[in-house]
Amino acid sequence: MEKEVNPHFETFLFDWRCKTQLLVGGYGSSKSYHAALKIIFKLLKEKRTALVVREVYDTHRESTFSLFSEIIEDLGLGGIVKTSSSPMRVKFPIGSKIIFRGMDKPEKLKSINNISLIWLEECSEIKYAGFKELLGRLRHPTLELYIILSTNPVSKGNWVYKHFFKNEMEEYFVLEDEELYRQRTMIVNNTYYHHSTADDNLFLPESYIEQLDELALYDPDLYRVARNGRFGVNGQLVLPQFETKPHEQVMDEIALIRKPIRKNGMDFGFVDSYNAVLRMVVDHEKKWLYIYQEYYKRGMTDDKTGDELEELGLKKSIIKADNAEPKTIAYFKQRGFRMYPCKKLTRVENTKKMKRFKRIICSDACVNTIRELKELTFKKDPKTDEIIEDEFNIDPHTFSAMWYGLDDYEVASVKGVNSK
Repeated sequence: MEKEVNPHFETFLFDWRCKTQLLVGGYGSSKSYHAALKIIFKLLKEKRTALVVREVYDTHRESTFSLFSEIIEDLGLGGIVKTSSSPMRVKFPIGSKIIFRGMDKPEKLKSINNISLIWLEECSEIKYAGFKELLGRLRHPTLELYIILSTNPVSKGNWVYKHFFKNEMEEYFVLEDEELYRQRTMIVNNTYYHHSTADDNLFLPESYIEQLDELALYDPDLYRVARNGRFGVNGQLVLPQFETKPHEQVMDEIALIRKPIRKNGMDFGFVDSYNAVLRMVVDHEKKWLYIYQEYYKRGMTDDKTGDELEELGLKKSIIKADNAEPKTIAYFKQRGFRMYPCKKLTRVENTKKMKRFKRIICSDACVNTIRELKELTFKKDPKTDEIIEDEFNIDPHTFSAMWYGLDDYEVASVKGVNSK
């Protein structure tokens, strides 16, 4: 049997060294085709049951099932490898089979046994809990176990990036995605990584490549994903003027401000959300905002939070806090803190105010502020694709702390007392 394949995938087709294999690539890179071809080759030689999963079961018919059927016919195997469409299934002469499931019908997963190979197509659409459940379904008494994941590299907020590359919130690190883009294929922690773009698919028409290239003119986010196959920020940035600098440099620049306006803001949290305090300085003449210190913790009782804020020297500083928590503010005032409820503006009004700063400069010591605000994007209405001005891709506690701390400051004027 001979089959012409894309050179960038030749090694991948027969490399079974790693249990986990992650294919990340742009549109038209042929990653799904070669994942399906690899599975067919494996099941022709070894009696296995392979499970192919997508988030929605019905999408298999026009994608993975159709792809397997096409490859089987192309290889001239239609006489011995049988496909059935109801239910969707592929059977091989040695007893191997491919079954198809969707995470939208979890009850269908409970009845399957002895799965030794799983392919998660468009794995970024599947929830992380679903991925972990599937790992539990991957078991066989004698055969080596494998799981193949293929995806377009969507947001860095997606679980695929956090699990296979890094999760700054949990201080978890495996691999820099830029390193994968440079090397194209690599093995880390028993995971085989493979990166591809449309340039790796020699069978694509030139017109398709030109279509992808045109995305750069009107949709840079989609161009990054579709053409370059890279993770990043999906959507419109809330604070495109946000930047980071070394802490020492930030403090040196603050010291040079002729009339610094000092502000402190606090957002309250406990179990799922965080206590977030930001210390800020405004350079009103330049319309620049500096963020130089943060406090960011959850699961803390008020007394412990108070102790730690005292240690940071915040007891004598004016702190504007969320006015929806009057009891908490009253507690801190009883302890001698100069804490006051903020003037409540709408989320849209607060966001517009922050966007009026020409630059927002954050110390690199404020790691949680950077994590939340550097790639903060607006949510989009799924029906109209228009941005929703008061909703974001995450719940940014440090953004709320900024709002509260700057409640009586207006970028266009010199309103507001100094908070030191």
